[in-house]
Order: sequence, then C-alpha cells, then structure tokens
Amino acid sequence: MKMTQYAIVDIETTGGNASGSRITEIAIIIHDGSQVIDRFETLVNPQKEIPLPIFALTGINNDMVKDAPIFDDIAEKVYEMLSNRIFVAHNVNFDHSFVRHELSRAGLQWTAKNKLCTVRAARKIKPGLPSYSLGNLCRSLDIPLLKAHRAGGDADATAVLLSRLLLWDVEAVIEKMIKKNAQDQRLPPNLPPEDFDALPEKPGVYYFYSSERKVIYVGKAKNLKKRVAQHFSGHKITPQRQHFLRDIHGVSFEICASEFMALLLECCEIKKLWPIHNRALKKFDPKFGLYEYEARNGYKYLAVGKLVKHQHYLEMFHSLHEGVDLLLKLAGQFTIDYRFIHYGASSAKTAIKDATSLPDTEYHNDAVSRALDFLEGSRPSYAIVDKGRSLEERSCVWVEKGHFYGMGYISSDIAITCISDIKEHVTPYNSNGYIMQLINAYTVRYPGKVLKHGQNEVTRTYSYDTI
Repeated sequence: MKMTQYAIVDIETTGGNASGSRITEIAIIIHDGSQVIDRFETLVNPQKEIPLPIFALTGINNDMVKDAPIFDDIAEKVYEMLSNRIFVAHNVNFDHSFVRHELSRAGLQWTAKNKLCTVRAARKIKPGLPSYSLGNLCRSLDIPLLKAHRAGGDADATAVLLSRLLLWDVEAVIEKMIKKNAQDQRLPPNLPPEDFDALPEKPGVYYFYSSERKVIYVGKAKNLKKRVAQHFSGHKITPQRQHFLRDIHGVSFEICASEFMALLLECCEIKKLWPIHNRALKKFDPKFGLYEYEARNGYKYLAVGKLVKHQHYLEMFHSLHEGVDLLLKLAGQFTIDYRFIHYGASSAKTAIKDATSLPDTEYHNDAVSRALDFLEGSRPSYAIVDKGRSLEERSCVWVEKGHFYGMGYISSDIAITCISDIKEHVTPYNSNGYIMQLINAYTVRYPGKVLKHGQNEVTRTYSYDTI
C-alpha cells in the first residue's frame, strides 16, 4: 500500500440528495498514506437558492457563492484529482453520489473504482466508541476540528482521522475494505458489518432498524444475504434511497422454509409494524366491507360501505363494485327485498321510510340469515403443507372459512390424522385481502400441497414424502 494515494473529499450542499440538490463547497485533499501532498478547496455557485436551514448549519449563504465558480468551471480539476485515487469520505456514498452526479452534469463520466468510508473504517478499527459522527469522533480521538460543517475543516479532520486509522490498522482492515469487490464499498455507513455477515443464504424475512432500534423496513427474500446486498448496489440518487440508506443502523432476519412462507410473513409483519420505508403493500389494503345490522323496526339489513376501524365486517373488498356484485347475488339467490340492501353513499344505517308492502319480519330476517350462512359455508377451511426449514419439520398454513388464520412449522415426528389439528400448530395472524390473493394463487399453482377435509384424514399420516 506504499504507492496508494487517497483523495479525501468533503462537500457542502443545498440539500440531502444529489438529484435535486447542488454542491456549494468542495475540498479535496490528496494523501499518500502518511502525509498530505496536495489540496484543493473552493466555494461553488450552486445556481440555486441556499435554504435557510442549510445556511444555519454551514454558514454559507447566497452572497458568499454568487461570485464563486459554477461546478462546470472546476469539473476538470476535480476529475483530475480524483482519477486513479481511492475516494475517501466520512459517509462515503453521500459525497460520492454528489460528485459523480455533478461531474456527469459537466459531461465527465466518472465512478470511483475504490472507495473508503471512514465511518465504517473507524467502527472496525476503533470499536466501542459512543458515536461515529465526525464531530464526536474528533472529540473521542482528540482530533482538531476547526471549521465543522465546512468542506475544508471537515476534510482536514478526515485526513487526520485517516492517518490515525492507517497507523492503528494492524490487521490490514483498510486494505480489505478498499478492494473493488469488497462489501464495505456498498454497505451503508451505520450498518454494523457483523449484522450483514450474519445473514444466511436462505429464504426468509429481513428487518432494517433505525438508530432507536425501530423497524423501518421489512422485506422477503429467496436468498437473504443476496437480497439485502442488492439494496446497497447501484448508483441511484433519489431522495428516498438516500434517506433509506442513511436510516439503516441494523438488520436482523427470520429464516423461512420457502419463498412463499417468507412472502406471507413479510405481509403480516408489514401490516403489524407498518414500517416507514415500506410503501408497496400499503396500496393493497381493502377499502370496502360487507356489514349486517338490525334497524329499530326489527328488519336486518345488508350493506357494503367503506371499512371503518374497529367495526366488524363479514367480508372485505378491494372495490365497491366487487362488494356490490356479491351483495346483489346474495339478494337474488335468497329473495331478499332490495330495499334492505345498501351500498355506496346509501349505506348509512337508516330505516325504510316507505313501509308499504314490507315482507314479514321473521321471513325476511330468516332469508338474510340463510344468505350469510351460505356465504360462510362457501368459504373453505384447508391447510397448505410443504417442506420445512429442515428435514425434521414441515411448514403449514391454515385457512379458516376462507380467511388466513395463521402459519408455522410442525415437527415431522408429529402425526397429523385430522387436518383441523394443524390449526393448533400455527401462529395466528390477521387476515387481509392481499394475503388471500397470494394463498389462492398458490393453491391453484400447487394443488398437491393443499389438504382438505375428506382426504382420508382419519387414517392418513402426512409427511414430507407424501406432499
């Protein structure tokens, strides 16, 4: 590493993401591993207003940058200083994304072949410190920081930090980190490497945590290590991605028997934890429900309306049309007076004003009850049994009367002679429309894994070999 040269970079910007913000100041220090051999520092005209919160943090205002060069004017200089050198920064991916984006705007295509994050390097070489922000590291390690939140001052402090890390690095940690294919080139700065190293190459669900150990994202994977690594690859610079990576302070996992079991668990956990960075599954929430109520006149009503929290529903639907279609079919099949069914804006619990020729109360209510009994009876109860996480167990999913009841694992040495016994071995979860879509699609694709009543269940013992 004697011939290695480092380009230590620090920037100030108008905001937190490279796609919508610009650089207002940049400092580049060339370091040969033992001393500084070159230095470049300048304010940059961002060609846009500097927000007041940024001014409060950095002290850089619009007047200070109005006569400064725009980035295009210094792009060649920056490109020259960074070329064939290891790109070093405190939270390296933030600075790298901005510099790469600005050079691209100037017509220069550049990506660092090797990067070194001094946050991650400090965590590995000096573990156990209370904080790894630059300011707190400087206080812990007695490093002078004369101009915090200014490019030159922060770059000078990072250069001293790098010198000390190189001196303390008796196990060649940095040499491993800067290899082109090293995982440290991509991991977020606040993610402990041991968390990532612990991830298995198996199906399961993974959880990203904030600094307060709150779950901020839940995902599923066929290969946990590979999927988690994919979150950190590429050069996307959207605000959402940058905020996401910044917020990750830990990762844990739950191994599942299959991608299908992982998919169900992911959905349950998202509905339970509602992590801030999960967005995709939220749009699948059903919006309408089927309700039954009895008016003051003693007549039972059926209605389809918007789902209301803590209000009991008989069925749920993704669209009003889906609910109305079922309601009308039930009314037609069981000859329910259409004046006793409501939907849409008319689903309020109001009694019929025109009481002319109303059916007999008992007869009508019996028809409504028969319709609901039919609806409940048409919902099947069944199990999905498949391979487990090991040869010593089987995975199982239980559906109770058309609704997801729960999932879990059964030891292979437990004989199942009645399908309903499986219900006792699963962990209950809340059902929802999206989970049932997944289960219904799976049963169509793999009918041999579905066990229903009447399949010689009294005498048959289920094992993995029979599935």
